[in-house]
Parts: sequence; structure tokens; C-alpha cells
Amino acid sequence: MKAYIAEVFGTFCLVFIGCGSVVLGGFGPLIPTGGALGIALAFGVAVVAMAYAVGPVSGAHLNPAVTLGAFLAGRLPAKEVAPYMIAQVAGGILGALVLWIIASGSTAGAPSSLGANGWSTYSTSAAFIGEVVATFIFVMVILGVTSERHSTVVAGLVIGLTLTAIHIVFIAVTGTSVNPARSIGPALFSGGAAISQLWLFIVAPLIGGALAGLVYKSRALENTETDLLKKAQA
Repeated sequence: MKAYIAEVFGTFCLVFIGCGSVVLGGFGPLIPTGGALGIALAFGVAVVAMAYAVGPVSGAHLNPAVTLGAFLAGRLPAKEVAPYMIAQVAGGILGALVLWIIASGSTAGAPSSLGANGWSTYSTSAAFIGEVVATFIFVMVILGVTSERHSTVVAGLVIGLTLTAIHIVFIAVTGTSVNPARSIGPALFSGGAAISQLWLFIVAPLIGGALAGLVYKSRALENTETDLLKKAQA
């Protein structure tokens, strides 16, 4: 139960801080360079903070795509997949709800968008491929830096910086999701196009996460020369 609560809290903070940088922090719209960088840093720093805050409890997945990738990589029992994902989505919705309540207290009234993901200047196929590729990269980095063979105390920092870099690259394409839980909450409170386009931010990240898990499980990127040397010395 502690792991699920940790996932709710961690995903709540990710959505509240990341989307809050758009809604409350004044870093939107997404297109200007300064705005994109501020949003990217907000999401990246939030992940770093949660990696160290709740990582020892739940692994700080904060993302159904990460959970799916970890499962397919053999790093998470099947029985934990659904509860983790439910906790993450719940945390994302709660984060969006609290953000909406605060933003609605402005004299300008409730915001029309809560930092929801979407695409307009790029094609649907471009947005889909971008989310798959970005999520694949993100989950591969997570699986790599948290493996027993490559465990490091700066893993959380590496993961956060990777998410920051991914946002800088893809934020003008889709607003950068790579995380269904991050997209669902804001979309529910934004409505309109955010809801109609939500399917992509559920399906594409899950495909990217699944591909990363399968590639990691195949050991395709492991240092086989080192493995052979260790076996020879044994």
C-alpha cells in the first residue's frame, strides 16, 4: 500500500509542478524558447525530486509507460502493474484538480487549458511517432540507470535531465507527454481538443514504454565484451 500511495503523491507533484509552470508560472504559451525551457525544467526538476523522495518506496515510476516497461523488462511483478497505473492516474487527476482550483481563483477566471497535451502544427503521425520515440528513449534511460549492473546515486538526476531534454526537443510538437498519467488529468479539466486527442497520449507512450522494456529484456544494449571477460575470469 505504501508503494501505491507513493505513486499517487509522486505523480500528483509531477503534474502539479509541471503543468503549474504553464498555468501559474507564466511559462506558456509553449512555443517561445524561454517558455519551453521553463516548462522543461519544471517537469525535469519535479522528476528528480520525486525520484529521491519516493524512489526508495515505490521506485518512483510516476508513469504507466515506465511501469509497463519495467514489467516487460522483468523488473516488476505482473500483479503490481494495474495498481501502479491506477495510482499514477489518480495522482495525475488530483494534481490537475488542485491546480484547477488554484487557477480558478484568479480574477481572470478558470483557465481554458490546464497545460494539456495536444498537436496542431504537426500531423497526427508526426505527433504519434514523436511520443513513441521520446517515451522509448526515456524508459530505456530509466531502466539502464536503475539496473543492478549500473546502479548510481545520481540516477534520479540523470532521469530528470533526460526528461528535461525530451521536453526541449518535443514540446513544440505535442507539449510532450511521454506519460499517460500526466496527460489524462489536465485533459479532463481542459476538455475540447484535449479530450479528443487524449487517445494518442495514452497509446503512443505505452507503445514506447513497451518497446523499451522488450529491448532491455533482450539485453541488446549490454556490454557483451565485458560479460565474456567476466566469464573467462570466473
